[in-house]
Amino acid sequence: MKAGAAPAGASSHVLVVGAGIVGASAAYFLRQAGCAVTVLDASTPAAGASGASDGLVSVGSKKPGFLMNIARHARDLYVELTRDGLLEGLFQQRPTFLFARTEAEAELMALHGRDLESAGVRVENLTGAEFGRCVPGVSPAIVGALAVPQDGHALGYQIVDRLLKQSGARVVRHAAVRGIKVDGGRATGVETDAGALSGDAVLVAAGLGSTALAGLGEILVPRKGQIIITDRAADNVPAFAGPLMSAAYLAAKRSADASRRNPVSLVIDPLNTGQLLIGGTREEGQADRETTVRHVSTILREALDAYPPLARRRVIRTFSGVRTASVDGLPIVGRHPAIAGLTIATGFEGDGICLGPLMGKLAARIVAGASCSLDIEALAPARFVAGFDSAVMGGQP
Repeated sequence: MKAGAAPAGASSHVLVVGAGIVGASAAYFLRQAGCAVTVLDASTPAAGASGASDGLVSVGSKKPGFLMNIARHARDLYVELTRDGLLEGLFQQRPTFLFARTEAEAELMALHGRDLESAGVRVENLTGAEFGRCVPGVSPAIVGALAVPQDGHALGYQIVDRLLKQSGARVVRHAAVRGIKVDGGRATGVETDAGALSGDAVLVAAGLGSTALAGLGEILVPRKGQIIITDRAADNVPAFAGPLMSAAYLAAKRSADASRRNPVSLVIDPLNTGQLLIGGTREEGQADRETTVRHVSTILREALDAYPPLARRRVIRTFSGVRTASVDGLPIVGRHPAIAGLTIATGFEGDGICLGPLMGKLAARIVAGASCSLDIEALAPARFVAGFDSAVMGGQP
């Protein structure tokens, strides 16, 4: 049977593997389409990358090209869902500030600004003095900045909770999926720690856990990110208007080689609680959740150089999360190339919070056999067909 044949219809029962932001979003939109949905969660919702994210809904930080363009649509969907009431109180529009400390960084930032404008994103160029007025206390050594005024912020675990509750989907927790049941070349259910479940279609949105289930072999890789949380300068008052991102952060997003050479790329995020979230690292191949003195101290030194008032804050917590990346840097969203009724949505790395609701919506449409409003053929799993595990490609659970 050809992969993707006989898509799930409105009366179908869809099994969604993974209860992060993509799985929760897909569950919501599948329910809106009339499908019965069971969400299978290995532990608790948002216990993975969605609960250990920085919450940035940022176009300004994206790699030029496909990701930057799709992020603009993703950010617009947040605005739409907030206006419609679904995400009311959870999504906040605010500027992203990109800054340069050297002339070389300023050149990179200017190039990134031109790429953003070419993608239809509004940007504002700021001198060092103008930036200082936007972010009081920022280092006078910063030579220039770029503001992306229509970016935003959302906490992943809050979005997941809202979407799952509003969807009305059945959620089965502590039900790690161990295999996909395949009959006649079509996915017909899953085997879990809580027993077997049958369904008309399966959507795998389980981060790194998608590897064995969908036969992704060496296609998915872990990337660890370490994050620091400070105390509050004032309760429920953010320190400044929006997150600060260094040009090194842009370099890491634009070039995998830059990220490997220097895994630390600075972001200082003023939370609504009055705390600062400071990150982070992009440690390829690392799947542990430990923080290290070396990286935490490097992040703090760079943050103090950029924002000296940080010296008056205390670090109250450090933690890390593991993001799932694909080997070519693009997410994987679409029908399995050999198994009908099996759809994949994974590999979002650090862009999952920004892209999650849109990718979940598009994945739901793929599962239901509906047309997508955006061309995401570049994300199709079939681009990796040679790298899929042969056992799964052959229809073994």
